[in-house]
Amino acid sequence: MVNFGLPDDSGWAKDDATMTRRPTTFRSVFRRAAFPALALAIMAFFGTYAVVGSNGALAYGDYQRMLKKQELHLAQLKQQQAVLANRVQLLDPKKVDPDMADELTRKQLNVVNPNEVVVPLK
Repeated sequence: MVNFGLPDDSGWAKDDATMTRRPTTFRSVFRRAAFPALALAIMAFFGTYAVVGSNGALAYGDYQRMLKKQELHLAQLKQQQAVLANRVQLLDPKKVDPDMADELTRKQLNVVNPNEVVVPLK
């Protein structure tokens, strides 16, 4: 009970010496503040990582740039795929394109007529 200097039932004020309070030590203050401080530090870490981390809010622009770059690369690959699919279709064993067959045999066997001129393109 806290003494406010008021008289008790006997009419006399209680002596402050009988109501001694333990002095607060560093250890007791540390025990009371350690858990909230640790929780605050952990929340600050995760909050900072959510903003500036590799997958954070500031990395969103980088992801958008990488996405556009990869979409452009995908479009180029699809174009190459279409060209290769056309060549495969021309080489179908059921209906071979004569020009394509001639081109491939000449290229692979190095066969040239004497009256032809070969102009290398590469």
